[in-house]
Amino acid sequence: MKITEHINARGDKTLFSFEILPPLKGQSIQSLYDHIDPLMEFDPPFIDVTYHREEFVYKKRENGLLEKKSIRKRPGTVGICAAIKNKYEVDTVPHIICGGFTKEETENALIDLNFLGIDNVLLLQGDAIKTEGRFVPEQEGHAFASELIAQVVSMNHGKYLDEDLLNAQPTSFCIGVAGYPEKHFAAPNLKADLKYLKMKVDLGAEYIVTQMFYDNAKFFNFVDECRKMGINVPIIPGLKPITTKRQLNVLPQIFYIDIPEDLSDAIEKCKSNEEVREAGIEWSIQQSRELMEGGVPVLHYYSMGKSTSIYNIAKALF
Repeated sequence: MKITEHINARGDKTLFSFEILPPLKGQSIQSLYDHIDPLMEFDPPFIDVTYHREEFVYKKRENGLLEKKSIRKRPGTVGICAAIKNKYEVDTVPHIICGGFTKEETENALIDLNFLGIDNVLLLQGDAIKTEGRFVPEQEGHAFASELIAQVVSMNHGKYLDEDLLNAQPTSFCIGVAGYPEKHFAAPNLKADLKYLKMKVDLGAEYIVTQMFYDNAKFFNFVDECRKMGINVPIIPGLKPITTKRQLNVLPQIFYIDIPEDLSDAIEKCKSNEEVREAGIEWSIQQSRELMEGGVPVLHYYSMGKSTSIYNIAKALF
């Protein structure tokens, strides 16, 4: 079932969903199930599964040459989506990124997803490799999410990379994209960022999931500005409870977001990370309630591989 269909069928109810990270290479999928199991109590209509590019280091060999070695590989987004869909009978949303894939590899992944009956994809440029400093597309790959959208839309119309294919069956993917209430870090301002978002919607994106934020005023302003631009697809807020003091500095650096003074003051007063988790849960509950009152279709939580805080939030809300 498509995300847009879930939203259209919800009535006045706000839906609950969350995002998971694939386990690191060598870890069991059971660790993922242990994370998902408690959250199924709240009937999520869909679960997002991220994709992360390989990271590399160069190790010096005895002969003095450098050997490129892959580290921190998170394999199996397609397989994990299929496993979750089969085990929990819930829709899954794989993240498809530009980085690290050729157009042909992207097409093959989409074909596999289509065979598995997975109806939704979230299309993203993806992050730069840490050693590169800026995003560099794969040779024969896509540089921008807009190009990914165009490829998926073409497949939805039965047009594949091999133009000689006859009677090719169209796919039927529901396309999601990312939105940034505090603008994308590469955009000069929010208005410019929204022009790119509008382009993605005009190309075929059917819903938007936002970057995490902690100030609802920025989200509601973002939605208002989207509507003024003619962006009328559903906009789903993405939320993440703070769980450690370190995140006060790390999250703004990584995700280019602001932490409201009231929240940072409350976190700074905490004497332990347990107190931080409680403060983060309380803030997220109040933030979520205000968003629900504002009529958001879905509350989407970034779990970062940990479910306890999200479970406590959902328990208070759903």
